[in-house]
Amino acid sequence: MSGDATETPFGDEPVQVPIRDELDLHTFSPRDLGVLLPEYLRECRIKGILEVRIVHGKGNGTLRESVRRLLASLPAVVSFRTGRETEGSWGATMVTLDPWDGTREG
Repeated sequence: MSGDATETPFGDEPVQVPIRDELDLHTFSPRDLGVLLPEYLRECRIKGILEVRIVHGKGNGTLRESVRRLLASLPAVVSFRTGRETEGSWGATMVTLDPWDGTREG
């Protein structure tokens, strides 16, 4: 796998996701979150991207809570918070990651 994208399940087929400081979840199924988010954040860390904006939308808050539960379980996540007004407000979660040291997953 290159450092520019990660393959994650999308239905029955893997999809290449560009690795940037933002992940918009609108195009993914919530059932893929448990694989997508840890892999994406791992690739971010490898590339040295330690501040990531996760866009989950405002909706009814179900996806936001799923994202936050998963983030709380990942050892490489230093902190996360609701986006400020200019970052998407409560439709986005801002994540701070530990630098990649080659050994810690998630």
